[in-house]
Amino acid sequence: MRLIINNLTVYEFGNPVNPTVVFVHGFPFDHRMWEHQINALQNDYHIIAYDCRGLGQSYVGDGQYTMEFYVNDLFSILDDLNLDKVVLCGLSMGGYIALRAVEKNINRFNGLILCDTKASPDDNAAKIKRGEAINQINVEGLEKFINTFIPNTLCTETIQNNPQLLKMLTARAKSQDPIGVKGAQYAILSRTSTEDFLKNINIPSLVIVGKFDALTPPDVMREIHKQIPNSEFVIVPKAGHMCPLENFEFVNEIIKGFLDKKLK
Repeated sequence: MRLIINNLTVYEFGNPVNPTVVFVHGFPFDHRMWEHQINALQNDYHIIAYDCRGLGQSYVGDGQYTMEFYVNDLFSILDDLNLDKVVLCGLSMGGYIALRAVEKNINRFNGLILCDTKASPDDNAAKIKRGEAINQINVEGLEKFINTFIPNTLCTETIQNNPQLLKMLTARAKSQDPIGVKGAQYAILSRTSTEDFLKNINIPSLVIVGKFDALTPPDVMREIHKQIPNSEFVIVPKAGHMCPLENFEFVNEIIKGFLDKKLK
């Protein structure tokens, strides 16, 4: 079912009487990056997936976003649907949103799944790189940026053996509004650190990373796992930054096993 909540396009799957899992996508994609997980889980779980502000079919506005805007958008969806004690799953930018949301009000959640993300804010080099990306979109257009960025999200094996996935992700990213893509970059570079809060996360947590992720490598994700008490850590073979798409059968099994164990 497709809903509009606070100018955000929200998709609901499964039976609302079942435990709820909320999926938050990465940059510069939309809710469709979770399509394999939605298909695998919707018979046993109530699934919410949505397009973040400025991306997919959601409100774009002026592109002047912050991470707090994204977090407030998430809570507006939970409030509108009267959802409490949900499992929150985010990848990359979605992980930044998830970590800040849990830091802001952990009592709204009863589980956390972090995929290919960071708790640390951008350092100076990363901020400069994001600024250059924004300028590239302004000067050369979105397509030029996407052609450079998207291959970095996939591992070499995926690009060689599944060129259709690269083609699909590139096409989807190019279909985004340039204002929304730039706004997401502004929000990401504006985010605060959630590193100090990791030790206070007392809900069941799963940390997942692609073995060949070049953007948030396994060593980075392993440190997050070490800081979150009693969290589980899984490295996904044959995958880079987009492990839920690159090796979706493996990721589906890990997520479903975690949910079944913790929620049933």
